[in-house]
Amino acid sequence: MTIIDTAKLTSKGQITIPGRIRELLKISAGASIAFGVSKEGVLLLPCKVTAESPYTSSEWAKIEKLASRKGRVCKSVKKAKKHIEAL
Repeated sequence: MTIIDTAKLTSKGQITIPGRIRELLKISAGASIAFGVSKEGVLLLPCKVTAESPYTSSEWAKIEKLASRKGRVCKSVKKAKKHIEAL
């Protein structure tokens, strides 16, 4: 690994990525950076962050249906657990 530049860590755990490194990686303000760790040290990689739903469209439909229902009052813990398991 070739050392190109150095930076100091602040008390809040922040560093400024040196200009030469930013130019090499083609990153600017607001860019997302991925960090990796290897035997030689820390690896910085420019990356893109995209939003991705954790649910399928059918799961969202079920969630929306459940959210639109009126609440149910159960008279015992056993009945409440049974109701939750049935959802």
